[in-house]
Parts: sequence; C-alpha cells; structure tokens
Amino acid sequence: MEFFNKVGKVALGSRLRLMTASFTDDASKIYELYGIDFNPKWFPVFYTIAEVREMTITEIANEIGHSQPSVSKIIQEMIGVGILEEGAKTDDKRKNNVVLTEKGILISNKIKNQLLDIDVAVEGLISEAKHNLWAAIEEWEFLLQQKSLFKRVSDQKKIRESKDVEIVEYKPEYKEAFKSLNVEWISTYFEMEEADYKALDNPESYILDKGGKILVALYQNEPVGVCALIKMQNSEYDFEMAKMAVSPKAQGKNIGWLLGKAIVNKAKDLGAKKIYLESNTILKPAINLYYKLGFEKVFGISTPYKRCNIQMELIL
Repeated sequence: MEFFNKVGKVALGSRLRLMTASFTDDASKIYELYGIDFNPKWFPVFYTIAEVREMTITEIANEIGHSQPSVSKIIQEMIGVGILEEGAKTDDKRKNNVVLTEKGILISNKIKNQLLDIDVAVEGLISEAKHNLWAAIEEWEFLLQQKSLFKRVSDQKKIRESKDVEIVEYKPEYKEAFKSLNVEWISTYFEMEEADYKALDNPESYILDKGGKILVALYQNEPVGVCALIKMQNSEYDFEMAKMAVSPKAQGKNIGWLLGKAIVNKAKDLGAKKIYLESNTILKPAINLYYKLGFEKVFGISTPYKRCNIQMELIL
C-alpha cells in the first residue's frame, strides 16, 4: 500500500477498485466453498428476482440501480447457464418477465446459509475495525448524490484558478477588449443591435461620463471578462448591470461570479439602492448567476433590446 500512501486521496478510485477486486475474488471462492457454480456479478439481479419471483428488466434495473443494458446482459448470461428463463408476457408486448428456473430455485435455497454466514463474517469485520465501512459507504453515496466528485473537483478548480483573477477598473487600453468580448458572446447567441453599438463603440461617453463604471477581469494580465454599471436616468433604479461578457477560453474560473460581486459592491460604494438588468432565458448559466447574486424577476419595463425576455432587479 506504499503507492497509496505516497499518492494520497487522488487515487481513491484506484484503491476502491483494488478492494472491489479483492472482494470479488473472495466471493468466487466463497461460492465454491458452498458448492455453488455462480458468478458474483449476477448476485444483485439474482437476489432481486429470487425475492420478487417475477420481474421485468426495467423493474430490476430500477431496483438495483444498474443500467438496463447491464442488467439485460447479465440476464442473458444467466439464461445461458439455465438459472433464469423468460416468464409470462407483460401488458407491454415488448417486455418480458424473467423468473428463476428449477436450477435457479435450487441455488436460491442453497445460498441462504451462505448469506447468513457472510452477514455474520462482515459484522465481525465491522466490529474489529475502527470505522464502520458499511455506514461510511451509505453516507458517501448520499453525499455524492447531493454533489458528485466531478462537481466537487470542478468547484475546487474554479476556486484555485479564480485566485489568479484580478478585477480592475476600466482604462482606455481595455476599450477594444470591452467591445470584442461583448461582440463575441452576443454574436454567439443573438444579433448585435443599435443599443449595443452605442455602448461598445463609446464606453467613455455612453457609460463613464454619465456616472457609470466598467470593471475588467484580468487573468494572467490578459482582459478576459468585462461588466458595466450604467447610470439610469428618470428611473426607480440607480444603475443597470450590463455588458457582462467572459471569454470562452477563460470560462470555468468563476470570472462571472467575481465580476458580478465586484459590480454589486461598486454600486453599493456609489450609494445605489436598486440595480436593474436585462437578459434572455436561453442564457441559463447567466440567469443562475444573477439569482445567486440576489436578483429577482420584475416585469413591464421598456427595453431597447429585441433579445430581452427577462428583467431582474437587486435591492441593496
């Protein structure tokens, strides 16, 4: 086990596979010990059918949490050695029930004592161990259902990489990036509109000179994300959060969240009470981000954008 001590938790999957292989090898020997010719991988399907007596492949797959193709393959193997056979037709003529054959019933009877002995042996192993592996597996299964290991690693990657992101205020040198990043994402999903060109071609006069702000996200000193705070006139809202765009090559680094939080904090610094934004519901990650920032839907406000089908506000 020196390898696992050296590598650590990143080899969790490899270590579990090694333990699984050991259990599977012992399971084969245990079936031989009890004089039963049986493949250990068949057990979940076999036990389920033995309990219920007659089931469809779909019912078995749902019961044991396996895929239908996997269950179907195991059933065909068991039919091949005479343990299972097709039963009566179901209401759906495309589906057949499967049942134990006489050989299968004989194995079911012989296996009962084996299962009793295994249960006692495993209980003994649990009592000898400092940690209850069975309870731990149940707990880990629940936790991974709530949030997979992939999602946990992905989140950690975002956190680590986001430490290299710097949010800075707009400078003239970022003018081209402000425009190009927005044109890139808008053109990916929609068409550029007149109001877009007004803001993107003239950020100083259209946004900054009127009391607004533009923030730029730098990753390794390269501008990869932008977001604007546009001063609103004759409105119940102080500012509109607009023109947020993140380069596709920089996505997955939490940049949208960092820009959003920075813009909200900037609005607070400027004494704002309410922020407004417009978006489109096909942009699901963006909408989720706005909700995460605390925005809620509002209705009935006039908009210059054809693509806008959702309006939101944040009360500070």
